[in-house]
Amino acid sequence: MHDIRFIRENPQAFDAGLARRGLEPLSAKILELDSAKRAVATELQQSLARRNEASKAIGQAMAQKDMEKAEALKAEVATLKDSLSALEEKDREAGATLDAMLAAIPNLPADDVPEGPDESANVEVSRWGTPRSFDFEPKDHADFGPALGLDFEAAATMSGARFAALRGGMARLHRALAQYMLNTQTGVNGHEEVNPPLLVRDQALFGTSQLPKFAEDLFQTTDGRWLIPTAEVSLTNLVREQIVPDDNLPLRFTALTPCFRSEAGSAGRDTRGFIRQHQFEKVELVTICRPEESEAEHQRMVKCAEGILEALVLPYRKITLCTGDIGFGARKTWDLEVWLPSQNSYREISSVSNCGDFQARRMNARYKPEGEKNTRFLHTLNGSGLAVGRTLVAVLENYQNADGSVDIPEVLHPYMGGLTRLEPRNS
Repeated sequence: MHDIRFIRENPQAFDAGLARRGLEPLSAKILELDSAKRAVATELQQSLARRNEASKAIGQAMAQKDMEKAEALKAEVATLKDSLSALEEKDREAGATLDAMLAAIPNLPADDVPEGPDESANVEVSRWGTPRSFDFEPKDHADFGPALGLDFEAAATMSGARFAALRGGMARLHRALAQYMLNTQTGVNGHEEVNPPLLVRDQALFGTSQLPKFAEDLFQTTDGRWLIPTAEVSLTNLVREQIVPDDNLPLRFTALTPCFRSEAGSAGRDTRGFIRQHQFEKVELVTICRPEESEAEHQRMVKCAEGILEALVLPYRKITLCTGDIGFGARKTWDLEVWLPSQNSYREISSVSNCGDFQARRMNARYKPEGEKNTRFLHTLNGSGLAVGRTLVAVLENYQNADGSVDIPEVLHPYMGGLTRLEPRNS
């Protein structure tokens, strides 16, 4: 949600930020709605004040036995009561119209976000690791994975496309990755582990800006709740409608949860394999902090995700997303892309975003700086540390052998019960 005061005071800067996102100027329309709302609010306040004044005067007239004046005042109060009801409704409608418009406008990009219309303008920041040189033609995980326990057929029979069942050593490896990530983000990187709800109400998704714009990407239950598309929703909403004590900041949360996405906008993309599923697991990172801390926290969170890839010895690159590719609620985003041999390219495995106070305004999440009377809106950040399924794909492809087996990264050995290699079931 945008700060209407900022738009009033900086309409040109606001429109310039929208232009960087490829959007038309909106400040004039917003300020027109704002002016209308303020006019109604002023009229309402004046009418309320006059009603209170007239009501008090009735008592005084009665005390002076001036019945004619008292009756006139009573008639005025009755008229004001009727008009107040209409004004209150008009005020609600004006506020709802303005709020709906503000809620539909994406966050403004940070000044250092590169310009560009789409992902083609994203900027590579760095690379880590060297892609492995194979002495055989590396295969796609969807081709050799089924022999290792990656069961697409049975899952499709019971659930349809974009589902998978993991069996045997494959399931163990997936669990090992998830537990290693969670243990690292808590024990090493200092995040508080949370086991959050997977079903949330409208206002939770509105707070993290999935609603109303991205409803088609979500799954909704028959009672109106929504399955979370990411634990970002649950973790960020832990501070909804709160004034967080200054001494408690920053708050750093992590959670391992299933995530559910309809993938409505991804028709034809990654239809094979385990990369783009309706149901997947992810270790999410969320930080709630003071505004002056958010840039440093953004850098810290990226390092938390990079550390997992480096421990698994998976080559990756860091990308700064351009203005045309950052998400609706983000002001700046770094993506980490892991190397996939079968595609001879890097693919996204983590996206870490600084949302500034955009989400906090939608959630009314604030803090009171020490020594100050007024509250301020918090800054929120979120990112993957990491997407477990995509990390599994990266391990399978980068550690595959010519005979169809897969070596298990050394850092995962303590989680595998002595297993150091996945062998094909028919070997």
